[in-house]
Amino acid sequence: MPTIAVDKADLWERLGQEYSTEDFDKLCFEYGLELDEDTTADVEEAIKAGLPAERPQLKIEVPANRYDLLCFEGIARALRIFLQKCEAPQYKLVYPPGGESQLLTVTCDPEVKKIRPFFACAILRNVKFTPRSYASFIDLQDKLHQNLCRRRQLVAIGTHDLDTLKAPFRYEAKPPKDIKFMPLNKDRAYTAEELMTVYESDKHLSKYLPIIRDSPVYPIIYDSVDQVLSMPPIINSEHSKITLNTRNIFIDVTATDQTKLDIVVNIVSTMFSEYCEDPYTIEPVKVILPDGQTRISPDLSERHTTAHASYVNSCTGLSLNAPEVSTLLQRMALQAKVSPSNADEIQVAIPATRPDILHECDIMEDAAIAYGFNNLPHTFPATSTVAQPLAISKLSDIVRLEWALAGWIEVLPLILCSHEENFEFLNHVDDGNTAVKIANPKTLEFQVVRTTLLPGLLKTIRENRSHPLPIKIFETSDVVFKDTTRERQARNVRHAAAVWCNKIAGFEIVHGMLDRAMKMLEVPRIGNDNSKAETGYYVKESSDPVYFPGRAATIFYRPPPAKANGTPSVIKEDIKAALHIRKDIEIGTLGILHPTVLAKFEIGYPCSALEFTLEPFKKKMQKIWTNDE
Repeated sequence: MPTIAVDKADLWERLGQEYSTEDFDKLCFEYGLELDEDTTADVEEAIKAGLPAERPQLKIEVPANRYDLLCFEGIARALRIFLQKCEAPQYKLVYPPGGESQLLTVTCDPEVKKIRPFFACAILRNVKFTPRSYASFIDLQDKLHQNLCRRRQLVAIGTHDLDTLKAPFRYEAKPPKDIKFMPLNKDRAYTAEELMTVYESDKHLSKYLPIIRDSPVYPIIYDSVDQVLSMPPIINSEHSKITLNTRNIFIDVTATDQTKLDIVVNIVSTMFSEYCEDPYTIEPVKVILPDGQTRISPDLSERHTTAHASYVNSCTGLSLNAPEVSTLLQRMALQAKVSPSNADEIQVAIPATRPDILHECDIMEDAAIAYGFNNLPHTFPATSTVAQPLAISKLSDIVRLEWALAGWIEVLPLILCSHEENFEFLNHVDDGNTAVKIANPKTLEFQVVRTTLLPGLLKTIRENRSHPLPIKIFETSDVVFKDTTRERQARNVRHAAAVWCNKIAGFEIVHGMLDRAMKMLEVPRIGNDNSKAETGYYVKESSDPVYFPGRAATIFYRPPPAKANGTPSVIKEDIKAALHIRKDIEIGTLGILHPTVLAKFEIGYPCSALEFTLEPFKKKMQKIWTNDE
């Protein structure tokens, strides 16, 4: 959840009264916000100590989908409406005296389709900024860039002093060597190629360079005299930068996603339109698209939908009529009125600032917030259901219980680990198609999602070397593998693993743990005397670099044959079983860990390890449940 810092005194002034920390925390909770911190005490201590201090601030956590609350103006406006101290503002587009024909225009070149195809803009006229409102204006852009805009990859915002520019404007895409301008806070002009080098060492801008660096063309915005406004999503021009003296602001927004583009341009323009000489007015711009069509930007039209008092009541347990629900919705900045043709129906107008409302259930949630979640009646559900765990979770519990009863200790290490720990430390080679890698890891310890439980178990032993021997630990949890056949490009697999650490290797100990787990899962062991058994498990000597040579084995599982029901697929399986060619499944490994593996994890005693997947036994568990029922 984003955290927004607002000036405490300014907020009290907007709300028309002062609150204690406890009272304001309660107000935030009622609205669905959370007061994270009040810096008043820290500021007072700094002043007493003679240290420089800022004005007291309130740090407020806002829901991730409420983009209209990402700035001081949005929070103050929403709380005033919620407290019924004002009505929701009516945002409107104001055309120049000559009408639509006098609108400023932006022409989009067809080449922009290769890089950032979508464009929107807006103009705020006769703005009067103060230092704090100016800082809030800049901070809102940064908050949007980091959240909805996905670090400028999806959307980038540029703001300019319109009085320094000459319309009409052009949005183009050019080779980087053909682009040259003086970027923000620089004293000379650079080509786009040079800027890629200049900003490599910039802590703030370097992370955005990969978005366009490898593209043959870069997006660029010009005015009518070829003065550059900005090169999105990297940097604006020094020529058109806004200051406290700026009165007319031109907002440009480029994007790779049309929906997010519309949300961003609406939020930025509506939040700060209150500082215009005529509050809540925005001057639109005519955007000429590459195909010749025109679009008026921004589109502040309300979305109209219907809600029903009966639906709100059924979800909340209340007994409200439609007028009462309408009043609640108006406290949440929604325009609502009862339908003249249906006493249960409510006609709702959703403003451009509320893109989070997608369904009638969102309207119901707003009504519940306005009524007060703590005021909702406590009722028992109308239906009674009995929960049942997932088959894989039940399997995990069985293994977890048996191994714990055997005197082993369960551990819960992190699911992320370093690339070295997942591969090199285990003497394995990364083929590039196995592990899910983190794009921008904060530290080297969290580079990949683990594909085996062993690194976490071995790190646990490393950090507990002072404990008396033997150390015997286990874990039953998920590992993750790449899987391009799935929508998410990855899949979770439930594994069970155990490690024994002592002065002797203890291979037979972990082998016994495997046997115990299989016995509780009612999977028989296949020995030499019954190698043709229909179902069961067996171990077979194998070679794995994580284990000592000659001291490793692979665990195989033979699923039970499907019951014959006359279908071709089942008949085929029956034939395979009769010919003893049914495929056994490799489910895991066990053995004595290689000394180089132990050395890399800084473990000075021999260890034996066991790891296998529980996935093949899910159907068996479901069958047991069915028989129990």
